[in-house]
Amino acid sequence: MLRQIWTDFIAPILRRPSRFQVAALCWREAETGIEVLLISSRETKRWILPKGWPKAGRDSAGTALEEAWEEAGIVEIEPRPERIGQYSYHKRLEGGVPVHTLVDVYAIHVSQLADAFPEAGQRERAWFPPEQAATLVQEPDLAALLRTCPGLITAPS
Repeated sequence: MLRQIWTDFIAPILRRPSRFQVAALCWREAETGIEVLLISSRETKRWILPKGWPKAGRDSAGTALEEAWEEAGIVEIEPRPERIGQYSYHKRLEGGVPVHTLVDVYAIHVSQLADAFPEAGQRERAWFPPEQAATLVQEPDLAALLRTCPGLITAPS
């Protein structure tokens, strides 16, 4: 019976290829250095970056901008977002099945936040220094990226 459970349920989950998402590391310049924007997830209320699945007709940078607008109210700005890294985590899909997910992270310089945006009533948002943000997220790879992001981000000219 255990062999049957392994063969029919557990092994297929472990062999699944990774899923892929795109995230926006939204940042601004503050008196003490840069700050990054974290948002709360809708269900568990944990701190995360705005992120989502790739969207048809958009490249990854475009998807990052769209997710930043929908989930955090980021007003589109120039220059175009730059990929600064990747992290992985286990996303729980419907039914509670965990799926290994790789997330490409794009840095977005923020000069303005909108008060009204698609998910405004569903999420909290707050600015943090990168080191503090790293202590608030649950994903170890994301925490490591947040700690190193000041050296990866270039200010717009």
